[in-house]
Amino acid sequence: MACTRREFGRLALAGVPASIVRARWPVVFQKPIPSRFGGVQVGAITYSFRDMSNAEDILKAMVQIGIGEVELMSNHAESLAGAPARRGRGRGAPNPELVEWRASAAEPAFKGVRRRFDDAGIELRLLCYNMSRNITDEQIEYGFRMAKALGVKAMSTSTQVSVAKRVAPFAEKHQLMVGYHGHSDVTDPDEVATPESFAAVTSFSKLHGINLDVGHFTAANFDAIAFLEANHARITNLHLKDMRRGQSDSYVPWGEGDAPLAPVLRLLKEKRYDIPANIEFEYRGDPVAEVAKCLQFCKDALK
Repeated sequence: MACTRREFGRLALAGVPASIVRARWPVVFQKPIPSRFGGVQVGAITYSFRDMSNAEDILKAMVQIGIGEVELMSNHAESLAGAPARRGRGRGAPNPELVEWRASAAEPAFKGVRRRFDDAGIELRLLCYNMSRNITDEQIEYGFRMAKALGVKAMSTSTQVSVAKRVAPFAEKHQLMVGYHGHSDVTDPDEVATPESFAAVTSFSKLHGINLDVGHFTAANFDAIAFLEANHARITNLHLKDMRRGQSDSYVPWGEGDAPLAPVLRLLKEKRYDIPANIEFEYRGDPVAEVAKCLQFCKDALK
């Protein structure tokens, strides 16, 4: 009799001590966690749990909260894959051990990360791989190889317009969508923030899209509803956070700012846009408690 991979896994683990299973697989063989409410896919980016030093705890927290879709930060993907820790702090060059790991062991390990999320009942839909101005071609290629090994539908990234032009050939080579994340700095034309800058990055490739951050777009004094309606075909995913209009870094609990979070969710429902709306928790508080509140906000808006 044929059995599914999950059923096979249960049989294979039947004779393994529970303590060993929990140590290696902190969340094992969960049923798929519901991620669609009113037809709208709602999830979270793991950046929301950045205060947790252990990526294993992030996976556990998502299951505890009931997050059924994830946008996985690349550093969390590497941690779950068993990569050597980056030395020091900041965005400096990776240590030799990490460079060697990326060149040899990374891709098979990322396939294992994908299985971890599948078995936890969470859809791994996006990889967030941020790229700085000084990124090398080799590092850009590595990001795409990571995304392909994880089996995601698209990559999101915070970067600059000038970098997006360099990324275009890699997106074409790997045939993978890249959603460019916007912030609220409208003074630098190389930053992705304005409708014009989004038009610039999407002009470089048909595989360049938009990761619309509703909070930052509002803080930059733009209309997220109108932009979403006009550009929905190129939007890979949304980031949901609340901010005050015209105030950068004004992260506030949902409902206390000016971002049209509920109207955006209702628009997705009404128009049946297949765009994941991912919670990005950035105000102060306990991430587990606050992301749970944000998820409930989304559910209530979509009733």
